[in-house]
Amino acid sequence: PFFFLQAHFKTYFLSSVCGKAPLNTKIVGGQGAVQGSWPWQASLHRITSGSHFCGGSLINKVWVLSAAHCFQSTAVSNVKIYLGRQLQTGSNPNEISRTVTRLITHPSYSTTTQNNDIALLQLSSSVTFTDYIRPVCLAAAGSVFGGGTKSWITGWGKLKFADTQIPNILQEVQIPVVNNSVCNKAYGGIITSNMLCAGLDEGGKDSCQGDSGGPMANKNNSQWIQSGIVSFGRDCGIPKFPGVYTRVSQYQSWISSQISSDLPGFVSFPSTESSSGSPSLLLFSLSLTSLIIPLIFSLFVFS
Repeated sequence: PFFFLQAHFKTYFLSSVCGKAPLNTKIVGGQGAVQGSWPWQASLHRITSGSHFCGGSLINKVWVLSAAHCFQSTAVSNVKIYLGRQLQTGSNPNEISRTVTRLITHPSYSTTTQNNDIALLQLSSSVTFTDYIRPVCLAAAGSVFGGGTKSWITGWGKLKFADTQIPNILQEVQIPVVNNSVCNKAYGGIITSNMLCAGLDEGGKDSCQGDSGGPMANKNNSQWIQSGIVSFGRDCGIPKFPGVYTRVSQYQSWISSQISSDLPGFVSFPSTESSSGSPSLLLFSLSLTSLIIPLIFSLFVFS
């Protein structure tokens, strides 16, 4: 009973701490993020090249959440994680870095369908929370993100499909959730219940190459809850094809089974289901950018 109470207290404690971003005052967006706006955002670099290749999110003092497809050709020994980073080139006074001691990809991850595209990375040492480095809450099992739910995507991915370079400053964009039934029709039946879609019907706002593994987050009162992980899409920001994200709420049991102590804060998100199933939000424009995975319909690979 003592150990149960101790574990329960730790979970409750992190649930009350996670998802707080004191420096984030955003309501709508589509621009470079103000420093400290997304304190859980991680930048994953290959040590050999020193370059950013994927995103991630801090979920407690020693674990980062990302996408399994990011590590198909990158060894864990070649990964360095930056937290508190704002610029890819320039001064980052609030930044820290860690190497990775353990990588856990979902055992049922499919490279063909991208189902279960989720991974956990254990940091080489724990981090101290600051206004610039904080964990995000994770969507608890049963959370519902209905069509039209306002969602934020963040990362250093390309600003459009044909770009040869990533932006220097951390980018942010707000897009609405698209119902799975609508998304499934667009992608010809490949969308599963482990996936979550988001984007504008007219396109123009999306995630892209380099954003993979990064978070899709939703605000509930004063807490930010991660609903998705950037997974795949068709090109970047084209009409009728929303980006596809790993649905975090489907993995509460799996994540909890892999992390032995200091469980992340799992928080339920209420439903905001729309009757039409398609987004109808007036939002500002930015072509943020989603990794495109080879599935069907001439989808392309980016690493």
